[in-house]
Amino acid sequence: MSTRVLLRAGALVAAAALAFTGCKSPETRAKEAGYVPLFDGKTLAGWSGLPELWSVQDGAITGTTSKEAPLKNNTFLVWTNGTVGNFELRLKYRVFNGNSGIQYRSKVVDADKFIVGGYQADLEAGKTYSGILYEERGRGILAERGQRTVVTDNGGATKIAVIGKLAESKDLQSSILDEQWNDYTIVADGNHLMHFINGRMTVDVIDQQASKAAKDGVLALQIHVGPPMRVQFRDIQLKPLE
Repeated sequence: MSTRVLLRAGALVAAAALAFTGCKSPETRAKEAGYVPLFDGKTLAGWSGLPELWSVQDGAITGTTSKEAPLKNNTFLVWTNGTVGNFELRLKYRVFNGNSGIQYRSKVVDADKFIVGGYQADLEAGKTYSGILYEERGRGILAERGQRTVVTDNGGATKIAVIGKLAESKDLQSSILDEQWNDYTIVADGNHLMHFINGRMTVDVIDQQASKAAKDGVLALQIHVGPPMRVQFRDIQLKPLE
């Protein structure tokens, strides 16, 4: 068989394989890659929060507050089908006014009011905090947007050392779409924590403060106190890491 025939046959096989892959749904490809969907796109099955604040609208988990019933504390929609340790989480979000976040490796502080504390991948309608690592009801900001940090213990106090820069905060903000869908990825691998928005790393953190660095905990979505707001989440997929 000639070289030309072999090359042509190889190209046909490659094209056929590509076409076969292309026929698979995004859900099938995600499952084959090890991702598990956490939201069915229709109901809040597997999630628990204050029913007057959380619903499903436009195929997305939707958290809404109003001027008539302002919040007295931050509250959360908690994933009830397990906890998260080492993982990669992918989802899409959009936010209209206010502040929100994605809690991970966290603890439920008040089950009746759905108050949660722990690591938070922040997001907001503003221009400063989306992508940072914040510890709700804990150590506060562990990395501002664009920072590489190492968190250590200094005689019982938290010490945060900035060891590098990923990008300017304003540059990262320019990649975030206002009131439109954005991709958020969180990777937690041991004490290494990373956030990405629309494919760009926003923080890179090593948490070496052993007494406070969580290894496992709940996953939750936040509604923040403040002005009336609306936040939505969809395409939530979790991949456990060894």
